[in-house]
Amino acid sequence: MNIFIYSDESGVFDKEHNDFFVFGGVIFLSKSEKDKQERKYLHAERVIRERMNFSEDREVKAVSITNADKGKLFRSLNDVYKFGVVIRQNRVLNEIFTSKKSKQRYLDFAYKIAVKKAFNDLINKSVINPLDVKNLYFFVDEHTTATDGRYELKESLEQEFKIGTFNMVYDRYFGIVNSFV
Repeated sequence: MNIFIYSDESGVFDKEHNDFFVFGGVIFLSKSEKDKQERKYLHAERVIRERMNFSEDREVKAVSITNADKGKLFRSLNDVYKFGVVIRQNRVLNEIFTSKKSKQRYLDFAYKIAVKKAFNDLINKSVINPLDVKNLYFFVDEHTTATDGRYELKESLEQEFKIGTFNMVYDRYFGIVNSFV
């Protein structure tokens, strides 16, 4: 089984000027499912694009379409597994905001945990068997980076889902997600 994870972020991770930062994503359990759902979504987007007279190169953003059109896009994803995380920035330690790297590590951690909880939910509902998973493909739309943060996210995801992790005190080991191979 190949699993495809597509995600995007919304907001600016800046406690001074913003209250929330959000990651949202969808999970497809096969290439054929991904392709089918992509066609459905693109059709819904094309209908909206034509009605709103948006050019092909203009991204359809929630802020620029009606609530009815947002509903159309959401309904096109009814049969898709979704995940998300909302970060309330006023609850994040001030020290996290002191450097680009610590901010990025925090965002990578929040993203990784959101994906892990989504996987665990799918495993607990017997939607996927972790022993059947061969590959995980992540597509993170315009993921912000601090220096080589994209590489660091890749390593972090690999560590979490392929190898396993230790907690920060290094006295506990957390195995891979219910035995992902």
